[in-house]
Amino acid sequence: MDPEISSHQLDTADGPRHYLVARPPGSAGQRLPAILLLHGHGQSGAYMLGQAPFFGYRTRIWAQLAARERVLLIAPDGTPASDGRRAWNDCRADAQTNAPTDDVAFLGALLDRAIDAEGADPQRIYAFGSSNGGGMVYRLAIEIGARLAAIATQSAVLPAHSRCAAPSHPLPVLLTHGTADPITPYAGGAISAPGMQGRGTGIGVEATAEVWRTLAGLPPAPVTERIARRYPGNATAVVRLTWGRQDGPQVVLLRVEGGGHTAPAGDEVLPNMLRQLVGEQNRDVDLAAEAWTFFQGRRRQT
Repeated sequence: MDPEISSHQLDTADGPRHYLVARPPGSAGQRLPAILLLHGHGQSGAYMLGQAPFFGYRTRIWAQLAARERVLLIAPDGTPASDGRRAWNDCRADAQTNAPTDDVAFLGALLDRAIDAEGADPQRIYAFGSSNGGGMVYRLAIEIGARLAAIATQSAVLPAHSRCAAPSHPLPVLLTHGTADPITPYAGGAISAPGMQGRGTGIGVEATAEVWRTLAGLPPAPVTERIARRYPGNATAVVRLTWGRQDGPQVVLLRVEGGGHTAPAGDEVLPNMLRQLVGEQNRDVDLAAEAWTFFQGRRRQT
């Protein structure tokens, strides 16, 4: 069965903000774990929940997760930036096409609404973000990390030039990134794509993982596991690097060798036009399922 998806609005100092809620069937009145889903630059909450396509591609991995695992999903929209695309105001001081809004205040208020009106369990609130949405998740972890039980990002790095303080609250962190990402380079540098300029610079994926590993006081050497190939003809492969244990502030990096700026998605296939823009997609894992495996059982640490 599909989740029940409803549309909502929240009034903020920046004006009304729109978001979608995906609720498992028959869950009214129940306390549920909740995942805040933040889209990438130019996308939408509707895209994250499979309600709208992006360059002809429609993903269902998160909506299927909500119904299968009985998870509440909250998928807000960013606001139009100077380039006209929906964006988030993440920590990149050199990203001229970030949104100008107070997104930390908006998303904090949205968590309050999710707890009060939607039955989100305040001890089991997680955040996932893709690309610019992942950068916004890092900002949430820095500024309101004590409200979150764990975070996960895809194709996102910490900024090379930051307007935010350094992270100070250890959290379980799952990072997923392609080594051939043409938009957010794996090793760091300028973040850009055709038609998308002024997106700032990042420090690199492994450097980002190192920030969170050091903050959590985890051993420097990870446990390394190569994920079994489901589609041997695919041009990518996944290596899981794990610092720490499942019962603590663990850091995990899913390194998608040969992968581009897109989520591993199991049985879903990118259209050729989109693949030419963002690079190769891995199909050995389903990122929503990987994120939920990482999230479930974790609770907010006080």
